[in-house]
Amino acid sequence: MSSVRTLALGALMIVGVAGVSAAQSTTTPPTRAQRSGEMRRGGGRGGFGADLNLTEAQKAQIKTIRAKYKPQNEALRAQAKPFMDAARAARQKGDTATARAEMLKARNVMQGGQTFRNQENAEIRAILTPEQQAKWDARQKQMGERGKGEHKGWGRKGKTAPAAKS
Repeated sequence: MSSVRTLALGALMIVGVAGVSAAQSTTTPPTRAQRSGEMRRGGGRGGFGADLNLTEAQKAQIKTIRAKYKPQNEALRAQAKPFMDAARAARQKGDTATARAEMLKARNVMQGGQTFRNQENAEIRAILTPEQQAKWDARQKQMGERGKGEHKGWGRKGKTAPAAKS
């Protein structure tokens, strides 16, 4: 009986020390908003500078192009926001059917801006070197595939999507 108590006490001490060590860590993991902000600005993983090796002149040109289309992007986001908020509220209530319907509405609004986004991407692509264009095209293809609902292998043989709550 004494050895069981000793083992239990030892396990508790290890867990306690690990908890204190984690709490004293000087780095904090980035939040989801910080990660997506890095990707939008072109830094961090998947950003412009990391894999395209842009020159300072190219970075400045891309910044100008992004600024040119920023009002249109913001207007689209503002149009989609009520649907996103409704989807979030429905999801928090456990109503996945409504959440999916609202997300579909938001997606349809965002797809309405595809024309100017294509123009923005064409302008950016035009300032890239052929090697950079190849990398850019590969990334665009990957992002297009990701946007078609390919999530964690769902739909592949042997993999199934999580059950929906209704």
